[in-house]
Amino acid sequence: MTSVSGNSPGRLRWVGVSVFVVAGLVTYSVWWPRLNASLRAAAGVKQGSQAEPSGHSHSADAHGEHGAEDSLQLSEAALRNLGLTDEFLKPLEVRAYRRALTIPAVVVPRPGRTQMEVSAPLTGVVTHVHAVTGEAVTPGTPLFEVRLTHEELVTAQTDFLKSLGELDVEKREIARLEDAAESGAISARTLLERRYSRDRLEALLRAQREALKLHGLSDRQVTEIETEKRLLRSLQIVAPSVDVHSEFEELRFIGATVRAASRSALSEDQPTETALVIEHLSVKKGQTVMAGETLCIVADFSDLYIEGQAFDQDAPAIGNTAAKNWSVTAVFPGVPEDTTVTELTLSYVGSEVDRESRALAFYVDLQNSVTGDTRNAVGQRFVSWKYRPGQRLQLLVPVEEWPAEIVVPVDAVIREGAEWFVFRRNGKNFDRLAVHVKHRDQANAVIANDGTVFPGDVIALRSAHQLQMALKNKSGSGADPHAGHTH
Repeated sequence: MTSVSGNSPGRLRWVGVSVFVVAGLVTYSVWWPRLNASLRAAAGVKQGSQAEPSGHSHSADAHGEHGAEDSLQLSEAALRNLGLTDEFLKPLEVRAYRRALTIPAVVVPRPGRTQMEVSAPLTGVVTHVHAVTGEAVTPGTPLFEVRLTHEELVTAQTDFLKSLGELDVEKREIARLEDAAESGAISARTLLERRYSRDRLEALLRAQREALKLHGLSDRQVTEIETEKRLLRSLQIVAPSVDVHSEFEELRFIGATVRAASRSALSEDQPTETALVIEHLSVKKGQTVMAGETLCIVADFSDLYIEGQAFDQDAPAIGNTAAKNWSVTAVFPGVPEDTTVTELTLSYVGSEVDRESRALAFYVDLQNSVTGDTRNAVGQRFVSWKYRPGQRLQLLVPVEEWPAEIVVPVDAVIREGAEWFVFRRNGKNFDRLAVHVKHRDQANAVIANDGTVFPGDVIALRSAHQLQMALKNKSGSGADPHAGHTH
């Protein structure tokens, strides 16, 4: 019994060690990447002080040993020259990635929204032209003045003034008869007939007011005729208002319900600083214009479309993108670098395929912004928009989602022959590592999570091409300046 009890602590220790080893193997994927990164960081600090007789230094690296020919030490100035700031030296993360189709596209106006035609509401002669081609105006800004010569409008105004005069006479007569009726000098029937006549005149005036509005006069102009008791000789034409639709008012038609904005909703929701650009002037001072004739065309570039031209076989994939509400990315070519606009909404997919080009059109919403706003010596305003109709670009339309991938910017990888490389930070050095690139597009590259690099590793997220050239120059071999780039 004594010998058995003496061996019990030994057996317990072996059991404990076995349990520890088994637990370590089970949880390997959790603790090893962090421990591995810590060991490499500690080894990188000591790397410069430990040299072997062969002239090569080695760091403790779980992925294998890297000689001096695959390692590059950069000064702080070199890091800044390469743009390797903290933003581009971040630990790798595993995230979802959406594989995208690259589709050519062009910026186009919104039909019925971007361009608006300003027409002459009545026949007349243009007496003033306030508008200038290219000028930016706000809704309500005077554009033209027209001296009215429309015979029907002259007649309508004359009849309106005549009815106003008759109503004034009738009101004065009713006031006189009311005093006489109270004293018994006339019968109450006579006063009642006069009141009926007044009511008929008021109804006629309401109809004549509406007729003047149908001729193109505003409420303010009709009120001006009524107050001043004279014909309106000229008409001021102003910049139109931008359509804003609200869901609070419904206009019901046969078989359908159409939602529209009330006048109050229009005035509340419409931006007060909307810049309408005068694109084309069609008339000049002294010109006679007919009712309905185009005076000018104004454009509101604040909301545009991007029209993508996909192959007809891509229709199911694009339809799937729209059904899942995946956002679209636009890439605008520019100098010194392309401009990327993310989180764009796919508005709708066309219902027809072009017979000649076999292209399927789809449309993405694009919010525009003003980049320049100046005034000339006489106070006329001119604006510059960031995006313009006709501008060419490319759309990245997601068609498939990969749930857990290591995704880096495309400038973080470099190709040489059949190999792809990244540069991982190791203390003050950057070690070149061969990796497997599963997928690459214009913006991103997907690196296989196969143990070559781990989440938490810090790699250079840009300037891989420059780092590769510096490494080649260091080793003394010629560097191909186009290595890793396709044209």
